[in-house]
Amino acid sequence: QVQLVESGGGLVEPGGSLRLSCALSGPTFRLSGLTFRHVAWFRQAPGNERDFVAAITLSGGATYYTDSVKGRFTISKDNAKNTVYLQMNSLKPEDTAVYYCAASRGVLSTIREPQYYNVWGQGTQVTVSS
Repeated sequence: QVQLVESGGGLVEPGGSLRLSCALSGPTFRLSGLTFRHVAWFRQAPGNERDFVAAITLSGGATYYTDSVKGRFTISKDNAKNTVYLQMNSLKPEDTAVYYCAASRGVLSTIREPQYYNVWGQGTQVTVSS
């Protein structure tokens, strides 16, 4: 059973930066293996649905972003550490949400759809406020 654990959330002023980490672990699990095809970050603000933020394919490292974070957020992975990161710069109050990482065995066309993700982390709170 693979587990995902997020960390790195917190309170930051508008214009600031945070780096979220998603550590994947499990018996014999390797990020570079074939267990999952991609890992994504989603976020959910109070009263809202869980929205796609960014994703990375585990085989080729291709990246995908929602329009509102393009140019500000960067998703990356470290196979040696079995960890996926989300570097968030120029943060805005509207980025405030609980951020979740998730791993999927689905095909590429489902990469933005939360219902196709197989394993989720517990979430980490990001608050952007002065």
